Amino acid sequence: MLYAIFGEDVPDSLRLRPSVRPRHLAHVQPLLDAGRLILAGPHPAIDAEDPGPAGFSGSLIVAEFESLEAAERWAASDPYLLEGVFARVTVKPFRKVLP
Repeated sequence: MLYAIFGEDVPDSLRLRPSVRPRHLAHVQPLLDAGRLILAGPHPAIDAEDPGPAGFSGSLIVAEFESLEAAERWAASDPYLLEGVFARVTVKPFRKVLP
């Protein structure tokens, strides 16, 4: 089943994101390699492709996991959460309808 993983950034996360990003991407890579990653990316804090110093307010990952518990375990081990970029992570079942 698919799960949407919402990571909400701490205030001023832009100072932390660059140093943690390589470990975060390495954490996501196995999902991509296994064909289980549907989409992933950050939420700019302002209405702009490149938010500059405004930074980001969080991230969204939609991926396939065997259960909600497995998705929650994976999300709990994300370096962005462990290293303090994310204040919290929410995992919800997701049903893709379109396209």
